[in-house]
Amino acid sequence: MTSKQKGIFFILCSAFSFALMNLFIRLSGDLPSLQKSFFRNFVALLFAAGILFKERPPFPRSPKSIGHLLLRSIFGTVGILCNYYAVDHLLLSDASMLNKMSPFFTIIFAFFLLKEKPNRVQIISICVAFLGVLCIVRPSGLPHMDLFPAIIGLLGGITAGAAYTYVRSLGQQGVKGPFIVFFFSAFSCLVTLPYLLFRFHPMTGKQLFFLLLAGLAAAGGQFSITAAYCHAPAKEISVYDYAQIPFSALLGFVVFQQIPDAFSWLGYGIICSTAVAMFLYTTRHANTQ
Repeated sequence: MTSKQKGIFFILCSAFSFALMNLFIRLSGDLPSLQKSFFRNFVALLFAAGILFKERPPFPRSPKSIGHLLLRSIFGTVGILCNYYAVDHLLLSDASMLNKMSPFFTIIFAFFLLKEKPNRVQIISICVAFLGVLCIVRPSGLPHMDLFPAIIGLLGGITAGAAYTYVRSLGQQGVKGPFIVFFFSAFSCLVTLPYLLFRFHPMTGKQLFFLLLAGLAAAGGQFSITAAYCHAPAKEISVYDYAQIPFSALLGFVVFQQIPDAFSWLGYGIICSTAVAMFLYTTRHANTQ
């Protein structure tokens, strides 16, 4: 199996895992996003710690690697909190779609952080994708508008794009995936722990069960997407991350009987078709080099 094929496999596993995570987060009920985030990351932290103890990869010592680990963790934590808020207030598929704007923002951040200059097609794709976002966000006051949670969901996609850019950079620097997940999970737990200690909301056994399931799904998603971006560039595999949208739509329909409206479907179509077109162009252009 080639590195690209491994990247595709891992990113599909990640898409399904994150769709399950969003489902379990929604099923955990009316709890603060910070509290949900702590439990989600604590489970991933335990998994990453176990793998680190077994494999004992070298600790990254360069200031650049440590700085990028910290920035990946900051952006990733903000992205999680925004995504959880959106999941609790929007359709599962809407929240997932807004979060999946991250590949387009990855292109933007890669220009500034990795000096990867976007071509004309990529720039046009970003602009068209924003038209799809407008169909979901609906800032003009169209029916069923949930403007604030939609904006928060989009912010989650922006920060996730920045986080994945740093994941790619860390992979290029030789930092191992389990360490990236461990550092990020530990950082997120430390940031949310004070809120948990002073403003803890009592949970039922059912809520705790779903949060633990969300943590397991998130751990699978984190390890998978970290492995994916370490195996292949985002521009070659990121389109497969959109598999989360049909996964989320199916889960939302089966569990909550959620049916997206026509504007949301239009937005999905614009964003997904733009991502596919950009992927096909990039692949064909690469084959002619």
